[in-house]
Amino acid sequence: MRTLLNVIWLVFAGIWLAIGYAVAGVICCILIITIPFGIASFRIAAYALWPFGRTVERDPDAGVFSLIGNIIWCVVAGIWLAIGHVLTSIPLFISVIGIPMGIANLKLIPVSLLPLGARIVDADRGSAVGT
Repeated sequence: MRTLLNVIWLVFAGIWLAIGYAVAGVICCILIITIPFGIASFRIAAYALWPFGRTVERDPDAGVFSLIGNIIWCVVAGIWLAIGHVLTSIPLFISVIGIPMGIANLKLIPVSLLPLGARIVDADRGSAVGT
């Protein structure tokens, strides 16, 4: 079922969102100081291509530089990518088949706003909290 949802997602929303993340990544890699933003953007682009069966975990040890970077990212690129997620989820919600994909699209908004300090992991893998 995940594979079917991922293929439908790829055709209707994933490729366009991944292109948006890739463009943001290329722009961020132009300057040396913004390369971490570019790497995070490329990582999220791969997640936007094939989201079903994966989830996002926050790193509790991310630190203050991650916080500062997320604030800068949110102002410069995160808002626009989040708007892209909302705009692409609307037509998905209109059709009955697209409802799961619309929900997945909205679940990508938090990581599009705050990408630093986030890890993309398999949904089957349990979070090893406290170990």
